[in-house]
Amino acid sequence: MKALVISGGGSKGAFAGGLAEYLISVCKKEYQIFIGSSTGSLLVPLLSIGEIEKLKKVFTSVSQDDIFNNCPFLLKKKAGVYKTKINHLGILQMFLEGKKSFGESVNLRTLIFKNISEEDFEKIKKKNVIVTVSNLNTLEVEYKQAKDCTYYDFCEWIWASSSLAPFMSLVTKNGFEYADGGMGNVVPIYQAIQNGATELDIIVLRNIETTKKKNLPVRNALDLTSRVFSFMLNQIVTDDLIIGKLEGLNKKVKLNFYYPDKELTSNSLIFDPVLMKQWWDYGYEMGKKSNPQCKVISIA
Repeated sequence: MKALVISGGGSKGAFAGGLAEYLISVCKKEYQIFIGSSTGSLLVPLLSIGEIEKLKKVFTSVSQDDIFNNCPFLLKKKAGVYKTKINHLGILQMFLEGKKSFGESVNLRTLIFKNISEEDFEKIKKKNVIVTVSNLNTLEVEYKQAKDCTYYDFCEWIWASSSLAPFMSLVTKNGFEYADGGMGNVVPIYQAIQNGATELDIIVLRNIETTKKKNLPVRNALDLTSRVFSFMLNQIVTDDLIIGKLEGLNKKVKLNFYYPDKELTSNSLIFDPVLMKQWWDYGYEMGKKSNPQCKVISIA
């Protein structure tokens, strides 16, 4: 049983989309399990039913305003490089309204409902599609299968899985508060194996090279919070990979890993359609590079 696993990674999900397009459209890979965390949860539902063009259109045109209705930071582009600073007015507004996070991503929820129709969902729930969420009340990771959900609930689980608190919305469902699945499990390899996968294609949205790049000094409290979260998520990714590899070795499961071989961005909460189009194409090219035998299929 084959599984496609896509990690968290915010805007870098565009790379995963391009790579998945190559695996599915050119290599003709047929997966019985689709499982994602965070941005991976945005990708796997439409990938499972072959709606790649629709997915590509979204991931290569989405902007900051499509994600945030209240972004906690302000962007300024200088010499092709984005700089961020605290959106003091926006954060103050959140506090005055009694909100629990620095920013709000209700626009992302709207985008999900707009691009996954009820007709799409009827097809999706016939597949084994799983999204990862973090329950902040029980401090546990939960896995939501499309076949066990209603259309409304599944779209909201996708939203919860891809909302990185405290920068994005805190999602309340069934009396519990949920946030980004990557806060608990960035690369859900173990869960795919527990669901019966015997061969996994795993797209990990971080550099294959673990370079020790020195970041610029922290500029403000929001930058510090972001830096701390990046550190924590990096450690979670490392742990997920170790656990997944050990479980794969123990159960003799074949694990195929795919990574970008360069750094895409230092801030995956910046959504630039021009860059994301480049990353989608780069992911497609990485698929070619990683699977040279599929070139014959593409010519035929």
